[in-house]
Amino acid sequence: MSCLFCNIIEKKIPGDIVFEDEHTLAFRDIRPVAPTHVLVVPKRHIAYVHELEEADAASVGRALITARKVADQLGLTAAGYRLVINDGDAAGQTVHHIHVHVLGGRDFSWPPG
Repeated sequence: MSCLFCNIIEKKIPGDIVFEDEHTLAFRDIRPVAPTHVLVVPKRHIAYVHELEEADAASVGRALITARKVADQLGLTAAGYRLVINDGDAAGQTVHHIHVHVLGGRDFSWPPG
């Protein structure tokens, strides 16, 4: 298996890391769609949301807590921010390792495009 995000987690590929703990890694997206665009990934490889099992609840929960910490750290909390999780190719998931997009620094509309 050659997963881009696993390679960033293992420091085989460089990433602009903004937060790391035992369970998660957060790094800036190389193709940002907002002034602040950070990806939060669980360090344990899980490819898709639709493959989640009860045993994955802690990993996904930690990723969301890390997303909140990153938003706080980067000053997004007061104005608000968006969290996005894509599942599958049709939804725009291009790296098959679950990740949370933390987007901020501009206004967003609903529904998303």
